[in-house]
Amino acid sequence: MRKITLVIVALAMMMLVTPQGVFAGVDPAQEQLRARIAIAKQVQEKAEKAKAQEQQKLLQEHMKMMQDDMQAMQAMKPKPGMTMQEHEEWIAEHQKLMDEMLGQMVKDQEMMNMHH
Repeated sequence: MRKITLVIVALAMMMLVTPQGVFAGVDPAQEQLRARIAIAKQVQEKAEKAKAQEQQKLLQEHMKMMQDDMQAMQAMKPKPGMTMQEHEEWIAEHQKLMDEMLGQMVKDQEMMNMHH
């Protein structure tokens, strides 16, 4: 449980320190990450409906997916030579992805807390 809390704190901190104007418009890496986050959400929804033992297995799978997605997000780099508009769009998409991941991680923690 502490590990997921640390991941949530790390994600929140990453959101605060992301420099403005450093990124470029929506790119294929963001699209791929959005698809992976959607798949993770489906695993989480299965966990919500599952019984205790199966739920724990699915939550662990989901948390691993979130860790992998966070690493992918941290590795994302903007394309050089983007316009300011493209940078702003990239930042907006990056923020949406982080918000979705943070929401899923908080929900994992809530489900874990219900069983302890």
